[in-house]
Amino acid sequence: MADLSINFAGIAMRNPVVTASGAFGYAKEYSNVVPLNRLGAVTVKGVSPFPSHGNPVPRTTEVYGGMLNAIGLQNPGIDKFISDENYLPYLRQVPCPVFVNIWGKTIEHYAEVAARLEAEKKGIAALEINISCPNIKEGGIAFGTDLKLAAAVVKAVRDVTTLPLITKLSPNVTHIGDFARSVVDAGSDAISLINTLPSMAIDIETRSFRIANRIAGLSGPGLKPVAVRMVFQAREAVTVPILGMGGIYSAADAIEFLMAGANAVAIGTAIFSNPGCLVEIIDGIDAWLDRHGIANVNNIVGVMHQAQA
Repeated sequence: MADLSINFAGIAMRNPVVTASGAFGYAKEYSNVVPLNRLGAVTVKGVSPFPSHGNPVPRTTEVYGGMLNAIGLQNPGIDKFISDENYLPYLRQVPCPVFVNIWGKTIEHYAEVAARLEAEKKGIAALEINISCPNIKEGGIAFGTDLKLAAAVVKAVRDVTTLPLITKLSPNVTHIGDFARSVVDAGSDAISLINTLPSMAIDIETRSFRIANRIAGLSGPGLKPVAVRMVFQAREAVTVPILGMGGIYSAADAIEFLMAGANAVAIGTAIFSNPGCLVEIIDGIDAWLDRHGIANVNNIVGVMHQAQA
């Protein structure tokens, strides 16, 4: 058996397979069907300073090559997340590192959540900063599509917490490397990418939008080639750890991301149809490494950059 263990921004993980934010709830929901002690880490659903009921239904729909979702970042809010036994108290018992995804509508919101979690950081391995949210103070522009705003969010969070920071980058930019460098320079210890792509689906029989919000995020296999390309370009720009995601359904998909430069991979949409895919991917990576005589998973990270050189 190959050595699958990795060090991700100072966090010891038994393997490079992580659950993506929004696809695994707060871990408890899947605890009876997925052996949490097998996972590299879990990333919980985004937490904001206030409770959010999310968008109206329908807010998910299957499409060719994946699915659309416009959940609207539904969550219980930071107060309940910290106090309710189904959230942080439960996560402190999870037998793998826990990444807490955070978001807000203003820079101050991000800092508020981060500061609260800094005070309650037992059991939290890292914060993942979702910068794909609209900034209400700047007319709705997404933090993740403006270099200065992206850096400002990360700096505000960095100023209030000692926890490792993973900034989740938006794919809706022209030069992903510029954004990777911007958030790393502002204090991010790692980056994750990519988030979903804005998309739309129409029911031609009823002449209605298949998502109540009209515009939704595309995830699933159709996203993978875009995500692999962006991970590759981000690795050219920065040296910090990268958590790659976007359409990973198999060990082969995961290995592709690792070769492109990701140090770890996050599984999202695939979990909805097959929660067991998490363990299957871990075992599949192990089997592939054994078959190719590679003793350590870290030995394949970024090999395509070496091939290019």
